[in-house]
Amino acid sequence: MTAARVIIAGGGPVGLMTALGLAHAGVPVLLIEQEPALTIDLRAGSYHPPTLEAMAPYGITDRMLERGIKVRHWQIRDRNNPAWVANWDLGLIADLTPYPYRLHLEQHRLTPIILDILRGEPLAEIQFSARFTGVEQTADGVRVTYERNGERTVVDGAYLIGADGGRSNVRKAIGMPFEGFTWDERFMVISTSFDFQTRGYAKNVYLADPDQWATLFQMPGDVTPYWRIVIPTDINIPEDVLAAPDAVEAWLQNFAPRADERYEVLYNSFYRVHQRVARNFRSGRVLLAGDAAHLNNPLGAFGLNSGIQDAANLIPKLAAVWHGAAPDSLLDLYDRQRHTATVEHVQANSIANKRTMEERDPALRKAHFEELVHTAETPELARRFLINSSMIAAVQRASEVA
Repeated sequence: MTAARVIIAGGGPVGLMTALGLAHAGVPVLLIEQEPALTIDLRAGSYHPPTLEAMAPYGITDRMLERGIKVRHWQIRDRNNPAWVANWDLGLIADLTPYPYRLHLEQHRLTPIILDILRGEPLAEIQFSARFTGVEQTADGVRVTYERNGERTVVDGAYLIGADGGRSNVRKAIGMPFEGFTWDERFMVISTSFDFQTRGYAKNVYLADPDQWATLFQMPGDVTPYWRIVIPTDINIPEDVLAAPDAVEAWLQNFAPRADERYEVLYNSFYRVHQRVARNFRSGRVLLAGDAAHLNNPLGAFGLNSGIQDAANLIPKLAAVWHGAAPDSLLDLYDRQRHTATVEHVQANSIANKRTMEERDPALRKAHFEELVHTAETPELARRFLINSSMIAAVQRASEVA
């Protein structure tokens, strides 16, 4: 069985989800992760309805709901004009999903849930501190090399899945082009205990501004909720200058003054943002998923969600091929479906969202917000908007590709 197992590189949520789904479907898997333990990612943490549906059959979603914050109502606002507020109600799509809300839960609280369930699967083997170093393909399998505790190991498998992040060594090993571009800004994440609902904000807000837009998410803390704020920063200013306590305090006070009371800042961090898509999500017996296959900016919360949706699409196809119930060409359909959904929805919408948030032309900004407010206040139009923004349309589009 070891030669027939599927090897997965990457122990993030996409790799863990794929391993769990395959093992649950009777496919033996070996998951290798180069870090010694699960990592703490302070970026992703907002889950759309189709993603919650994809994880529900394995018991993941129910456990997420024990800690997560349900967000039925969210907003798009303009920082400079308080009249420009579009209020969205995901209850309008309650007939389409059992989860008519966004669920907020940090990624580093999701991965332990999946890992715990995965450890209960007898067909799953997990190795940490195992760094993927190479792959060779044969007519009927793959030979994967990795290093663990200073030792080189070679293992055979039926397929290899690269779910090892934006810098994917698997993608590089197969020479797959990663086409697109990198945004000029560096994004900064600020977390604070202050409750922005006291200022009229929903639990998830996108604030447009030509000079510095912002996004706000209420997240579940260890005791009480906290708020995560994402803003773009000048790439030419050093991180230590931007993250200095007085600089962060000054930004927060400018954003929401507190009359001589300082903010409690829990942490801050930085990351670069890319818009890139692998030319193909399949190369022979090697498949790509999640950030290894595509990267996008965070405006819309599409990144991790689309990765989990990759896994949900791939699992039944690869399981059917592995069990001999479908031809190997079924994996080409995974490539076509997920590549199409990524380009037409994830990339297109996240780019459009960012450009809208930072639009400088006053007339265009006014026209856009008038249209947004009208859409949000018209149930039929709002429903159509929410089907798209919640990624239901993206999943539907993938299923249409033959």
